[in-house]
Amino acid sequence: MQINLTSGNLAALVDGLNFAQKVDRSLGLIREAYEEYGDRLVVANSLGKDSVAVWHLARRVSQSIRGFVITTRFKPVETVEFMYQEVERYPELRIFRSEADIPEDLYLTNPDRCCDVLKVEPTRRSVEEMNVSCWVTGLRCTEGRTRTDFREVEERDKGLVKLNPILLWHEREVWQYLAINRVHVNPLYARGFRSLGCAPCTRITNDKNERAGRWVGTSKCGGECGIHTRPLKVDEALAVNV
Repeated sequence: MQINLTSGNLAALVDGLNFAQKVDRSLGLIREAYEEYGDRLVVANSLGKDSVAVWHLARRVSQSIRGFVITTRFKPVETVEFMYQEVERYPELRIFRSEADIPEDLYLTNPDRCCDVLKVEPTRRSVEEMNVSCWVTGLRCTEGRTRTDFREVEERDKGLVKLNPILLWHEREVWQYLAINRVHVNPLYARGFRSLGCAPCTRITNDKNERAGRWVGTSKCGGECGIHTRPLKVDEALAVNV
């Protein structure tokens, strides 16, 4: 897959395409990738609104498409319950987690390390064990300051294509899609959360930035856990850490 849009092109498409056009574009991207990669295409499902929208889109392309969920020991009870409900509904989803021994307050003293151990490492393992050549995400360029330089089709790890099929969608369009298709969502949204993560690192905020409630009070505030910024191929990750 080769779609080389510039940041200017993306910005124009975000507001230039209507909702129906964006849905068709997203389905087309997933369909093209599935035709190319088949079983080696896997959806990353974070259990957030964007991920369940992408999961629904992917299943419209093929109900054989697999997915993985990364969970941690710090996930809210509501998210854990929703995760098991989703896995029961969709056996194609696999759960990955890290059982590494870390200090309980690592998220306070070194949040980057905490995310690396509990989120990035299990993601690398899922990519390896599921023999992934193309992983599909719910990332959007309208979410916040750290997500404006991504593209619909990327290869940040050699040999691992990353597809962001709803990159151009606004938050309201995600909710529109979920409502129209009656997609089950994490109950935490009904309490006012807009972006979901681990319980100690996620807050409800009134900030216009959708991800402003993540890692509040740390240098990571509104930032990234590392899944979208760190190497995911095991060999490349080892080279970086040498």
